[in-house]
Amino acid sequence: MRQHIGVSRGGKTTKIHAIVDGLGNPIHIHLSAGNFHDSREAEASLSAVPLEGTAVLADKAYGSKAIRGFITAAGADYCIPPKANEKPWPCDWHLYKERHLVECFFQKLK
Repeated sequence: MRQHIGVSRGGKTTKIHAIVDGLGNPIHIHLSAGNFHDSREAEASLSAVPLEGTAVLADKAYGSKAIRGFITAAGADYCIPPKANEKPWPCDWHLYKERHLVECFFQKLK
């Protein structure tokens, strides 16, 4: 069995990547080593669920051009705010507020 444990300054860590539906119910959960950046595992998580006709809400860590292109190629829209050091793109801030469902899911896990 493959373990998803990364070693960093803080010790051994694991990250949980989750995709939830519009009600906050988990659709897909993906583990990775804690020392990997979030965007490195995004396509693996997103490819596990059907995206066509949906809107993907994610935080700035998932705003790379490659991830946005992957989402668009899958037939979905994205609502990801741009980082301060990138050329801005439109973001529906009213829709983005619904991303709190992911945070609520992680609070349930805790």
